[in-house]
Amino acid sequence: QVQLVESGGGLVQAGGSLRLSCVASGNIISILAMGWYRQAPGKQRELVATITTTGSIKYADSVKGRFTISEDNAKSTVYLQMNSLKPEDTGVYYCNAATDTGWGTEFPYWGQGTQVTVSS
Repeated sequence: QVQLVESGGGLVQAGGSLRLSCVASGNIISILAMGWYRQAPGKQRELVATITTTGSIKYADSVKGRFTISEDNAKSTVYLQMNSLKPEDTGVYYCNAATDTGWGTEFPYWGQGTQVTVSS
């Protein structure tokens, strides 16, 4: 199993910045990729950014150029630097880890979520 603990959410004005952190523990050797997803009220959870263990990065079109995902393997931590925040970035941000089950399939783990609120 993998445990994920997020931190860094909060309330910020439009145009401001926040940095989210997610620390992984447990069977971290099984992790194939980590990422951030968010869910706004009344909407489905959506991908924000992901990074694989080989360094491949993907961003949602809505955050390209404003958000940066990075990792510190020594600390088993993934970060999401969010700049030029907009009210539409408001939501609960969840850390995700895609893990190798060893049976040719992947299994996702999720953190508890951290609230990001951007005021206009």
